Amino acid sequence: MSYKVKRILEPDYGCEERPADYIPMDKVVLEDINGNEIIKEVADVELYEKDINEGDAVIFDENIIKKV
Repeated sequence: MSYKVKRILEPDYGCEERPADYIPMDKVVLEDINGNEIIKEVADVELYEKDINEGDAVIFDENIIKKV
């Protein structure tokens, strides 16, 4: 399904240490054509690799996000 990226929320860990194998996850607020919002967790590195930013049109299907 096609969505607009409304917001990307990056977690704030302060000075807490994370395990070496930890993968930072962002909460991505998506809005469909009817104005309904859903929130999905996506690896921070995946958003950077795919150049997905707030305001972009994306397709999110079965835990795979793609920029349109």
